[in-house]
Amino acid sequence: MSLLNDLSHIFGEAFEQAGLDRTLGTVVVSQRPDLGQFQCNGALPAAKTAGRLPREIAQDIVNRVQADDRFAFLSLAGPGFINIRLTDGFLAREMQVVADDPRYGVSEVRPLRVLVDYGGPNVAKEMHAGHLRATIIGDSLKRISRYLGHDTLGDVHFGDWGTQMGMLIIEIAHRHPELPFFDPDYEGEYPMIDITLDDLETMYPLVSARCAENLEEAERARIATFELQQGRAGYRALWQQLHDTSMAAHRRDFASLGVEFDLWDGESTVHNRIGPMIQRLIRSGVVTDSEGAVVITIDQPGDKTDMPPFLVAKSDGGYLYSTTDLATVEQRVDDLSRRLLLYVVDARQSFHFEQVFRAARRSGIAPESVGLEHIKFGTMNGPDGKPFQTRKGGVLKLRDLISMVTEAADNRLSEADIAQEYPDAERAEIARKVGLAALKFGDLSNHRASNYLFDLDRFASFEGKTGPYLQYSAVRIKSILRNAEEAGLSPGPLVPPSVETERNLLLYLARLPEVLERTFELRAPNHVAEYAYDLATQFNRFYEECHILRETDPARQASWLKLVALTLGELDLLLDLLGIEVPERM
Repeated sequence: MSLLNDLSHIFGEAFEQAGLDRTLGTVVVSQRPDLGQFQCNGALPAAKTAGRLPREIAQDIVNRVQADDRFAFLSLAGPGFINIRLTDGFLAREMQVVADDPRYGVSEVRPLRVLVDYGGPNVAKEMHAGHLRATIIGDSLKRISRYLGHDTLGDVHFGDWGTQMGMLIIEIAHRHPELPFFDPDYEGEYPMIDITLDDLETMYPLVSARCAENLEEAERARIATFELQQGRAGYRALWQQLHDTSMAAHRRDFASLGVEFDLWDGESTVHNRIGPMIQRLIRSGVVTDSEGAVVITIDQPGDKTDMPPFLVAKSDGGYLYSTTDLATVEQRVDDLSRRLLLYVVDARQSFHFEQVFRAARRSGIAPESVGLEHIKFGTMNGPDGKPFQTRKGGVLKLRDLISMVTEAADNRLSEADIAQEYPDAERAEIARKVGLAALKFGDLSNHRASNYLFDLDRFASFEGKTGPYLQYSAVRIKSILRNAEEAGLSPGPLVPPSVETERNLLLYLARLPEVLERTFELRAPNHVAEYAYDLATQFNRFYEECHILRETDPARQASWLKLVALTLGELDLLLDLLGIEVPERM
């Protein structure tokens, strides 16, 4: 159920009765609230096909619907815009239905089978601040997709099968050549080695630098990677231990962000299907030989930039991450039956995904009925305008970033004298939630394609367009309802609004279905963030004018409490869709 859909249905029927396309009756929120709450602009495009003046058509439509007691008044503006204002009685009845609906008027759509690919850390090293955007944008899109009714899976898709693993293998071989992993003739049980993620974090940049400077070392890493992928037993056993060590740490980091995945797959997950996939492509004639390498031609007429062939397998038989990406598309389409794949990945990978998607189409792995989208995003930048780093210029680890925002949140709680008398454990939990809200809302309030400045002082504030402000607003509303309950008051049926702030809040609450649909259509959670902030602002204006506990009319008082409860329900939902937890109290 949606108020806009209901209004569009009424006007759509009027257009149809007038012999015109009913889609012309689409009603939208007015851009001129001084003229009306809603508007219908279908008369202008109708005039082109009907051969009539648009204002004449608009008047005809008004004549057909003006007897409806749902409308307080209808008027014309400009060449044929129809301005609409609802009666307060109808608004109250419509919003009562919303208030009684557990889904707040959001109808479940015809479900798609969606997979959201986000996270994507490299298992050779710890998660850093650069992984933040993919993780929280992807998590929010998954939550919104599910709420709308789509069958949605989230996949982290680790980088665990490329040259970085070969580099770690040769580095450990440098340090511990006596270990049996490096003996090709060893047939016993491989030992467990004592290695931590900190050890990997130390080793990886050292061996990476050596490979960049020394061609012989780079060749050793390439050979180790190739032999790992080809199934050398010792390398596989060592890889499994490195993989498991890294996975445990990554699970901890994602949990600290409040992010969970349905699939904890990586590039290695599809390794066994690569060989059969290539053989099928060879038999179908899709691939060609290029100096011993296996490639797919993906250039198209009209390309403005050079589009080289897509490399499926190198001349030595080795695979690149582009190969595993293509096999992963196949796995998601064939094994998981997904029909919309959303890749939440840095905008700097746009060319790579254009290649992968073209190869998937050209090879028939992803037919046109399967949606392939790169949900690109910009960077989180520091004060210098460059991707966020530590003060010393190094990569900022995710766990350090979370500690930073938690500490800032704790300081803000002290400055605002919030939760000071609470037990230490509860206060620490509130600081954690507030810190994550600052981090997530600071990111999600920006359009994903934009670069933005990480401003911790502003993000952690309890004032302005911030996550902590929205949390505090929700907690305040909870307090209002608790105080009312303690006074023996309870929500009742909505009655027609008596003041403009009350009317505006009802109208704003009615927008939820369209906001969520638009957010998913554009793959842009900033629309939910913006709506949540505006909703909290509308509520605060209402609360300042309407003194609920002092209201002498019991029916109106109960109606206001119902409106408060409805606002809390929608605000809690919106914050949850952004991945933000709301404390019970502050």
